[in-house]
Order: sequence, then structure tokens, then C-alpha cells
Amino acid sequence: MIFTLIGIIAGVVSYLYGPYWGVRKVPGPPIVPLLGHIPLMAKYGPDVFSILANRYGHIFRFHMGRQAMIIVADPELCREVGIKKFKDIPNRSMPSPIAASPLHQKGLFFTRDARWSTMRNTILSMYQPSHLASLVPTMQSFIESATHNLESSKQDITFSDLSLRMATDVIGQAAFGVNFGLSKPKSVTDTIDSDINNQDNGNEVSDFIKQHIFSTTQLKMDLSGSLSIILGLLVPVLQEPFRQILKRIPGTMDWKVDRTNKKLGHRLDEIVSKRMKETKTDSKDFLSLILKARESETQVSKNVFTPDYISATAYEHLLAGSATTAFTLSSVVYLVSKHPEVEKELLAEIDGFGPHDQMPTAHDLQHKFPYLDQACSIFDF
Repeated sequence: MIFTLIGIIAGVVSYLYGPYWGVRKVPGPPIVPLLGHIPLMAKYGPDVFSILANRYGHIFRFHMGRQAMIIVADPELCREVGIKKFKDIPNRSMPSPIAASPLHQKGLFFTRDARWSTMRNTILSMYQPSHLASLVPTMQSFIESATHNLESSKQDITFSDLSLRMATDVIGQAAFGVNFGLSKPKSVTDTIDSDINNQDNGNEVSDFIKQHIFSTTQLKMDLSGSLSIILGLLVPVLQEPFRQILKRIPGTMDWKVDRTNKKLGHRLDEIVSKRMKETKTDSKDFLSLILKARESETQVSKNVFTPDYISATAYEHLLAGSATTAFTLSSVVYLVSKHPEVEKELLAEIDGFGPHDQMPTAHDLQHKFPYLDQACSIFDF
């Protein structure tokens, strides 16, 4: 009996502290049992990573409950890991918020093994400079739409909100070929004529955006998430059983998240299904390109890019790109505003490019704005 009890205790301890043991040689602060470094995040907020980087160097460990993470806080090392070495990391650990959301598990970032390699190799070919350059007019049109009435507006503008609407519109057009209409001066339901069903369905698009925002805001790795996500941080083995139970109890956060993700997934499947039935299309959005690649590739590619994985991968672009782009834009504008001499130099370079209505090409953006490029590179880190 004693040996059985000792064995159970040893198993529990090994399960809870196994991830910590694997990264124990990486520098980092002492951990709190079960919670890891969550108390530090509660105390310092997002600044905790800057504080730990100053104390422990550019590479350190951070524990969200049981899950161990290696934080890279150096721009060159980030490029090395995120670009050059990305192909060498096919199986990444799955955070508890993602584990609670089947919709988000089928994107490129969290697929695994051979499926991940096939998806990556197919998608990578779409990110050619010429294709990215073709998106410049799309970006310009949404920027002009969003800023059209700024000068005459008598109300204060929340730039983070403005940048999020612009980024969501650009990526929605680039990923799905759909204009969400968030950058327009009026509300979505009043102004949008969606291309999804060739009919007025502003309410449907508005609902899609609301579901997207709700689903995204629930991907939180802290103790303010749903009960199943909290359990996933502390005792991951209990997350899925509790999620299956809680999602059946009306009113719980897991129930709300499950309903939202099902509606979102159904809407994405409708978009993909409609696009798959279109035999002739000149669209250059990500969804159209991936469907064309699927039809031109082998049977293996068709088995990998099933409709649900196509939906999740296209949606992953919207999820991963909108918030991060908006945050970067807002941060750069804020930081530039704190340095008047930099702001003056930037405005002089931008105004010196040409007439106000002259649209820069991809080549112009790369070669004719050296000070802007330098400022963004510095403020990025």
C-alpha cells in the first residue's frame, strides 16, 4: 500500500514537473508549484518579458503553469528561429487555449509531422515577392478608406482600433477575397456588400467579425480564461474531459466558446465550399491560390488539404495577422510621437515622395523610404 502511494505521488510529480526538467538548464526565475510564472505575469503584465530579458539574457525560460516555453528576446535570433530554422521545428507544443479550440488546431502552426511538411511546402510557394507586392494597392485602398474623414472628424480617434480595422480588412481581402468593410466610415451592417454569396448579407459578415473577435479574445494564457483552459495550464490531462463536460452546460464560458467556434467553423466551411465550386476565378487571394494548388498537386496534397484544414489555414492568416499588425502599427505611431525629431524627419521623407495621391510601389517602399525603414526596425524591438 505504501509503495503504491509512493508510486502515485512520484507519477504525479513527474507529470507536473517533467516539462520543467527538460529545460532546467535554461536560465529563468524560480517557479511557483502548479502556477509556474503566472504570478509574475499578473504582477508585471506584458512588461514581464522585458524585465526577465534584462535579468536573464536574450534566451530564458517561462512557465505558463505546467507548460514550459523558451522565450527568444533578440531580433536576430527571432529571425533565425522564426524563418531560417522554422522548418526544423515541425511539432510545436500546443498551448491550452489552442487545445480548447479544435478550429485553431488545424492551421499550419499547430499541425504536425508529414501533414505539416506538405502544408508548409505548398503554402511557402505562395509567398513570392511578386505576390506580396501585388497586395500594395489593396492596402492603399483600405488606408484611404479608413482615413478619408479623419481631418474633418470632431471626435477623438482610437488609433489601435483604426489600425485593427484596417489590418482585418486587408488580411480578409488577402486571405478570403472578402471585403469586411470595417475601414469604411459607417458601420459594417450599413455599408458592406459582401462578395461571399452575391447578395446583401452585411449582418452575416458582421456576425462573422463578432465571432472572430470573441474567439480570438478567448485565446488567453492566463487565469482569466475558461475553466478548461485554466485546468490546461495547471493540470493538462484534465483539460479535455472537463471541456467536454462544460461545453454541454449552458452559460459556462466553455459552452459560449464552443458555440462560437462551431458557428465560425460553419461559416468558414461555407466560404470554402462556395469557392471550391467556382470553376473559373482570377482571384489572387490566399484561399483561391491554395485551392488551385490543391487541384494541381498530387492526391497526397488533396488528402492533406481537406476543406476543414483549408478553412482553418485561411482563418489562421486572419487570426495571426490582424492583431499583431495592428499592435505593431499602434506601437510604432506611439513611440514615434514620443520623439518629435524622429516624427519630423519621417514626415519630411514621406511628404517628399511625391503628390498626396501617388501610390508607392513595392519597390518604392523598399528603396525610397530608408529613414522610415530604419525607424520601424528600431522600434520593432
